[in-house]
Amino acid sequence: MTAGGVLLRAQTGQQRPVFKVKVDMVVLSFQVTDSKNHYIKGLKPADFRVYEDGILQRVSTFAEGASTPVAVADDGSTRPLLDVRKEALPGMDHPDAFVGTNVFVLFDTSNFMYRGFVYAEDAIADFVRGLDGADSVAVYTFSRNLSRAAALTRDKSDAISGLKKAVAGDDTALYNALLLTLRDAAKVPGRKVVIVFSNGPDNASMVAPDDVRAVAEDEGIPIYVISTSEVNKDQVSANVFKRLATRTGGQAYFAKTWQKQVEAFESIREDLGNSYTITYYPQANANESFRKINVEIVSDVGKKYRVRARPGYRPRGGF
Repeated sequence: MTAGGVLLRAQTGQQRPVFKVKVDMVVLSFQVTDSKNHYIKGLKPADFRVYEDGILQRVSTFAEGASTPVAVADDGSTRPLLDVRKEALPGMDHPDAFVGTNVFVLFDTSNFMYRGFVYAEDAIADFVRGLDGADSVAVYTFSRNLSRAAALTRDKSDAISGLKKAVAGDDTALYNALLLTLRDAAKVPGRKVVIVFSNGPDNASMVAPDDVRAVAEDEGIPIYVISTSEVNKDQVSANVFKRLATRTGGQAYFAKTWQKQVEAFESIREDLGNSYTITYYPQANANESFRKINVEIVSDVGKKYRVRARPGYRPRGGF
């Protein structure tokens, strides 16, 4: 996201306070599926309408999968970002930063994971190897503390080398680690996701999961969760994971066996490759609390398609 600004002044006979609202470029990634959960590919910018609190937004850039984003004109036509004046798209000075996805893998190495540690490493390594060449990946591990095992890189072998250095820890501070990961991801331009691989229980965090979810929601970072526990064995953690995922545009998987974990990673990889990503600069909106986002598919006259995206965000502005 990149900061911009809107200046609002009351046009009345008497002097009123002037206030500024900080407006960020919104990066919105989403998937479109049919009634059988098959991905819908090949849609164009003109096929979408994006609303924020019911206010129609003007889409600035558009990309499908790991393709290079294009600038979108008012009539829905597109052209390469390099042909657009930099001042027309603040925050898009380096279009290559918006190619592919920045993937942050957060691997639970606490004592809850002892039994499946080696299998988990293998599943993550296979996932990293299979990422698109345009994607970047970082590997973080955590137990009580967070360890940045491999910094964000497009060199998948570097990421796997960092992963292989992971060691088992003790208590689990999942939400602390997730918050720190989200803060790192928020500094990176372009599209990003966080993938949490964990057994589930958290016995050492100082932050609440809903506070962490709000950060991901506002930063536009989908959270995917792969839990190695059975959904009915720890209902509290299961419900938290589901809420983290659905409210940020991600998904939650409960995969006890190594085979199911591999399948979950394959599903996430497929999700990333079949996503649409748009950016827009929000229209003037007095709402400084939660703003609802709605994506409408104009070309879907039968209303058969489903859009999975985060439900909204809170602007960073203030009076």
